[in-house]
Amino acid sequence: MTEKLNQLLQSWPRGTVVQLGWLARHGVSQPLAARYRSSGWMEAVGRGAFARTGDTVGWEGAAYALQAEPEATLHPGGRTALELLGYSHFLRLAPRRTVFLYGKPGERLPKWMRDHDWGADVHLLPSCMRGDNVANLGLVDHSFGTFALRVSAPERAILELLDGLPYQLSFDEAQLVMEGLTTLRPSLLQPLLEACTSIKVKRVFLYLARKAGHAWYGRLDKSRLDLGKGKRVLVRGGRLDAEFMITVPRHDADHDGDDDDHVDHSGKLA
Repeated sequence: MTEKLNQLLQSWPRGTVVQLGWLARHGVSQPLAARYRSSGWMEAVGRGAFARTGDTVGWEGAAYALQAEPEATLHPGGRTALELLGYSHFLRLAPRRTVFLYGKPGERLPKWMRDHDWGADVHLLPSCMRGDNVANLGLVDHSFGTFALRVSAPERAILELLDGLPYQLSFDEAQLVMEGLTTLRPSLLQPLLEACTSIKVKRVFLYLARKAGHAWYGRLDKSRLDLGKGKRVLVRGGRLDAEFMITVPRHDADHDGDDDDHVDHSGKLA
């Protein structure tokens, strides 16, 4: 028992949660896990989920348990990924942190994670990416000291962030974030945009990138993107951008004189 316990503890990063499936893959049966728990080596954080006794576990360590499962697709993305990657100065702060995870449509967080206080409000949102081989497209490893998580790279994170517009962030906030993304890789942006199913996200992304004047914008092949048809009303009382057919704030400085200042507000609200 001592040798197996030592092997387990060496494989188990401090500050993380593991589930019964992870324990089984490391040679620990459910009865043996119960013995380790009764002996004080680990404690339950919910049904079927455990932390090492004495560890302080935040949302990051809980997300480790989700990503440790086979075929895992959940990952920190959008606002959360941008904060982790150093872009938090472009985002407004909240009194209590909100963490955004992304996964396949219909996925839910396990009950043990929903019921526990991880020091942040954790939300799971459906990814706007669809298709084969997109689950890991645009994800990078981000270290938390004793372990790492796969999080969205800036190219994927900005698309996920824009999916929350105008309800989770304002148009002006999105514009500030875009202005700071000077080094995005068009070789990664192109397949991400092609895999994105949200017409709103693609139109807003292209509009903001054009307005920011980033060098990488000119290297995108917009002819390969499905941008849909018709208007999208993102800003009530805004003006219509003629190229991407979305309403933008009237104070937006990117006015080229060709836009329609008289927007038909019967257009679709994204």
